[in-house]
Amino acid sequence: MSTPQNWTKALYKELAEKISNSIEAIEWVDLWHNQVGFLEDEHPFPTPAVFLSFRSNNLKDLSQKVQQVILQIDFYLYFETFTDTYKGSYNQDEALSFLDTIDELNKIMHASSGENYTGMKRVSFNPEDTGNAGNLYRISYECLSNDYTAFVEYENGTFSDMEVERFIVEP
Repeated sequence: MSTPQNWTKALYKELAEKISNSIEAIEWVDLWHNQVGFLEDEHPFPTPAVFLSFRSNNLKDLSQKVQQVILQIDFYLYFETFTDTYKGSYNQDEALSFLDTIDELNKIMHASSGENYTGMKRVSFNPEDTGNAGNLYRISYECLSNDYTAFVEYENGTFSDMEVERFIVEP
């Protein structure tokens, strides 16, 4: 792992790029702010969309203000649809394609590592109520990351006005 100074920003950008480059169906990646609960008030976004939320589950001091973080990342996958999933519906295949996107997300995330994290593993999977015609699933993963935001970097310097005397110490 590298030593980013803004680890959550770097990690978010890394995961957003990984999702965008790997899952063609995903049309929007953003940080989670419960956008689907306020669709009328929020900026519109295309779907399927993935939203990311970060929380620490455990922090361990390593040294020099560096912490190892067991991080939980919630991936909220949202698809606004009026199609039907029931057996025999004329658009069942289209409606169920959302489940393929969930599988694709897990394929690229579970057991993955990156520049800013290692050991990604899925820890939960839950449908979320949206109150509208959308499908929302929260897929939670845990991974390890190092937080260097408080790390103090020192610069190399020189000594000035200093003399060195050589002497022999007798035993």
